[in-house]
Amino acid sequence: MPKTLYFIRHGKSSWEHQVSDRERPLKSRGTNDARLIGSWLRENNIQPDAVYTSPAKRAQATSVLVSHEMGYSADKIELVEDLYDFSGESVHRFIKSLNDNLHTVFIFGHNYAFTNLVNFFGSRSIENLPTAGLARITFSQDQWAEVSEGKTTKLLFPKELKA
Repeated sequence: MPKTLYFIRHGKSSWEHQVSDRERPLKSRGTNDARLIGSWLRENNIQPDAVYTSPAKRAQATSVLVSHEMGYSADKIELVEDLYDFSGESVHRFIKSLNDNLHTVFIFGHNYAFTNLVNFFGSRSIENLPTAGLARITFSQDQWAEVSEGKTTKLLFPKELKA
């Protein structure tokens, strides 16, 4: 069965706190944007087979908010160290190692890794995947280890969902 991958960048984070990069929380805008993306996913009946997130606090919080909005149990979200990556090399390896029983996978993480990988795998070039932005790429391959050139079938940015 063909594979579908959703790249979802963490929501807007706060720089107000003196904490490490991993511990940076979401701003209220980041929380609201994550909920908008999750609501859109629910309204479009999109459900993942698996959800993986970077262990960074802002990515985890985004994954929980999006999952809650679409009715996916936050208990099923898996933290993956390889998704705390800014170049894209570790994320790329992680994607290629996914279990072939999974057909629709959501990953939550960071730029520049996600913009680089959306451009690498996808059919549309983007300048930047904004915070809480979503990119869906579908692949004709049946095995994650084989995915290469996919088709960018959706780009969704929070600003498009605001009235």
